[in-house]
Amino acid sequence: MPLIAVLPGDGIGPEVTTQARRVLEALDLGLSFEEAPIGGAAYLVSGRPLPPETLALAKRADAVLFGAIGDPRFDALERRLRPEAALLGIRRELGLFANIRPAKLFPGLDSASPLKADVVAGLDLVIVRELTGDVYFGEKGRRTNHEGLRQGYDWMSYDEAEVERIARVGFEMARRRRKKLCSVDKANVLETSQLWRDVVNELSTEYHDVQLTHMYVDNAAMQLVRRPAEFDVIVTGNLFGDILSDQASMCAGSIGMLPSASLSAWSGANGMYEPIHGSAPDIAGQGKANPCAAILSAAMLLRHSLEDETSAQRIEKAVADALVGGARTPDLGGTHTTEAMGNAVLQALR
Repeated sequence: MPLIAVLPGDGIGPEVTTQARRVLEALDLGLSFEEAPIGGAAYLVSGRPLPPETLALAKRADAVLFGAIGDPRFDALERRLRPEAALLGIRRELGLFANIRPAKLFPGLDSASPLKADVVAGLDLVIVRELTGDVYFGEKGRRTNHEGLRQGYDWMSYDEAEVERIARVGFEMARRRRKKLCSVDKANVLETSQLWRDVVNELSTEYHDVQLTHMYVDNAAMQLVRRPAEFDVIVTGNLFGDILSDQASMCAGSIGMLPSASLSAWSGANGMYEPIHGSAPDIAGQGKANPCAAILSAAMLLRHSLEDETSAQRIEKAVADALVGGARTPDLGGTHTTEAMGNAVLQALR
């Protein structure tokens, strides 16, 4: 019986993971679930954002269904005790180096996108973001420079093995889609990006069937607004991927619609699945959160970690059918509560 670790986290995390779990349970796949605190919720009960018991559960589970973390009440804590430290920690401990973030315009949501309908039509892309390197994990700190001024620094770096493994995920993903891979960097300025580009080019000789292009990150940001449907798969580093995936979410209508998978290998074993939206403390507990990203993350869990493509497609179709039927949470211009949206998906699932 596959074990799913449920880590609801903070803010709207518990609300949206509840709906995702309901959908998984409705499929009657013989899954078992075990819940544990993480982030600010964990700090309140244990004094740690990532308790050892939570990490142990994540390590022995077949997959992790994750909500969101972040709570402004803890912003004054030292960095290692803030909720966000738990997310970086669990990614590192589980070796989750590949973040898969699809952005797709569902039928009927063209009016929800801030882009013109003819611009966003046909949007269906995947951003493959490296997750355990870059400035987020490099040496960082503060010092006083030679002029006596306070200075902050964050070290951006990748070695060739780190670039090759994430680029391979990008190539494999493109091979299974429309065979177009765009590698995004800033090689005209950053030495780290030049190494990135060199390694991606070297690896491309193994993937003659995939069309490889390169794009500077500033141009990629512009093209995501100008012609987003032209992209198939984007592979990029941690910092650039964080920014571009949020931008892509708005092209698709709402950040509440975008799921993600964080994987330790292409096979997806022991992956972690989460909506890319944050904890949204301003609407937490009000029933306004869109659970679709969490529900679609559950579909990715079935696809990548449990290798159940049929059930994954059932969930994705149910979400699409619920939207076509008029179900909308406030972020999409509707009035459905979080639970009502979950109910609409469940009704479409049957």
